[in-house]
Amino acid sequence: MAVTAKMVKELRDMTGAGMMDCKKALVETDGNIDAAVDLLKEKGLAKAAKKAGRIAAMGLVKTAVAADEKAAAIVEVNSETDFVAKNDEFVGFVETLAQMALENDAADMEAFMALPYGEEGTVQEVLTSKIATIGENMSIRRFEKVAGETVVSYIHGGRIGAIVAGNVEATDEVKTALTNVAMQVAAMNPQYVSRDEISEEELAKMHDITLESALNDPFTLPKPILNALLDKAVDGVWSEEDTAILAEKRADKGFNFNYLPNFLSEDAKAKLAGLAVADKANIADNKIFTGLVAGRVSKQLKDICLMDQTYVRAEDGKQTVAQYLGTVNKDLALVKVVRFEVGEGIEKKEEDFAAEVAAQQAAAAAK
Repeated sequence: MAVTAKMVKELRDMTGAGMMDCKKALVETDGNIDAAVDLLKEKGLAKAAKKAGRIAAMGLVKTAVAADEKAAAIVEVNSETDFVAKNDEFVGFVETLAQMALENDAADMEAFMALPYGEEGTVQEVLTSKIATIGENMSIRRFEKVAGETVVSYIHGGRIGAIVAGNVEATDEVKTALTNVAMQVAAMNPQYVSRDEISEEELAKMHDITLESALNDPFTLPKPILNALLDKAVDGVWSEEDTAILAEKRADKGFNFNYLPNFLSEDAKAKLAGLAVADKANIADNKIFTGLVAGRVSKQLKDICLMDQTYVRAEDGKQTVAQYLGTVNKDLALVKVVRFEVGEGIEKKEEDFAAEVAAQQAAAAAK
């Protein structure tokens, strides 16, 4: 019986086995789907289907750098447990995938999974086979290839990897500088390389969130604004007890008003924030408040933009990454930065062993 592509797909959907394994099983069983399923089970290749439903949030990040140091690739492969992530077979598999990502120009994951993995089949088929052999669900989550005049990589503990590409020739000084920056990227996890990457819409949203946050934390507002709000609060808004506390603290010339919230009720603090929010239009026009919000936004940008971050090895504790790169080569600029961290963004299932045992006992008692 002729084996069709539709039959191969159907068997693959049923078992999770690789395309070539499915085709071989159908050929051996003369197109009998049920017999092919049994054959794949006997060979251990159908086990991957059940394992594929399990969450794989552990794993490894690996990089590969070209001999001329003008390109590099990074890949993340996930497993269910850290134990498997340290398995020599798994480590070797991830290293090979990183080298393949470097040597090929696959545009997306589908193309990458279809690449030939030596004589063992495609990447997808080899992955399926390893899931069956190792006994855990695994997934090739992502990869990226980067090119530039000088490209370096850095791996921290196998769980965090970074690639940094520069625009000038690969001298020892440039490579050292870019490696230092890659280490900073791994440690500090900037969201952007520079402020130029942030859209006006994102900046406006950041500004609005910062403004609202300031209003909802009125004790951090400039003193003139805070005092005006306090005057409104004691004018029939607060309880007599909180009003008395404020009067007492205002009369105490040695009292540090930074500690005032510790003496007030939660209700008083909530009502003060409500007054600030209600007077948003007037407060937002206050130049002192405008400066406060701008300062807080600027501080956030310094945290999330790599070039604005304080260089972690700065001797004066102030030098930014941009200033550091300028001391190495005034023309040195970053053309691409990539950072992978194992499992980031994957929702991990919380295991409750006690609840699981209780549920099993209850099910057994109900029988």
